[in-house]
Amino acid sequence: MNSININVTQQQLRLLDEDGNLLQQYPVSTSKYGTGCENGSKKTPLGLHRIKNKLGGAMPVNEVYIGRVPHGNLEECQQRGVELPDDVIMSRILWLEGMEPGRNQGGYVDTYQRYIYIHGTNHEDSIGTPSSIGCIRMRNDDVVDLFRQVEIGSEVLIEE
Repeated sequence: MNSININVTQQQLRLLDEDGNLLQQYPVSTSKYGTGCENGSKKTPLGLHRIKNKLGGAMPVNEVYIGRVPHGNLEECQQRGVELPDDVIMSRILWLEGMEPGRNQGGYVDTYQRYIYIHGTNHEDSIGTPSSIGCIRMRNDDVVDLFRQVEIGSEVLIEE
């Protein structure tokens, strides 16, 4: 099973095969508030995670999600007057679950309960710089590509 390594300092996501060989590398954006696992911190959590849920596989690129529910593409949402947050979640969602009790799993530090995702964004121009509010943002085409190459249960290591 492929795995993911995210380097916060480099703002890079590396897709690795089961032997640890590099398959693909993508630029990302992690939190503008830095790293941390506390609920409400808007920081990107560190440590070992796994993909708990994959959402959006049957949807088109640039699909907008609000509360993990598809609402149409960005232009359609704007035309219909859908109230959108500044940080729009788009294209695909890889919902992460922490695997380290007390660090990113359980209680006040639970990555899954914090709704930390790898997802597409309406801010593709900021990819490569820390600019999210906790999640790992990717270009929409990149997250679609990554989505196809990982499975539920794939490990995700987030490190500085």
